[in-house]
Amino acid sequence: MVEKVFKFKGKTMEELLELDRNQFAELLSSRKRRTIKRGISENQEKFMEKLAKGKPKLRTHRRDIIITPAMVGKTVEVYNGKKFITIIINEEMLGYYLGSLVQTRKIASHKGTGVGATKSSKHQGKK
Repeated sequence: MVEKVFKFKGKTMEELLELDRNQFAELLSSRKRRTIKRGISENQEKFMEKLAKGKPKLRTHRRDIIITPAMVGKTVEVYNGKKFITIIINEEMLGYYLGSLVQTRKIASHKGTGVGATKSSKHQGKK
């Protein structure tokens, strides 16, 4: 059986790691490409430096960081507004924002009608 090789826009992971940030930006959509070309913020730059140093776990509130090939294989904790959610970055996440990988809202789970919501449920809680 042939092992499937990951490719992002026709480039293998080894080729992507050789690209600098601006060359990688050329492979992204226009909004993300524009963000990188205009320059990333000082906070994002500090985050990338810490990530390059090889810290085991990084925590960030910055949800607008675009995932680059240098981040693959790292563990990042991203704040969702209430707590930090751990993400292990893999190849399929390239080009996404960190914030798009972390849910900020709970999934609503409704059990049934509330007591008194309908005429038949009025006596539901009494026995």
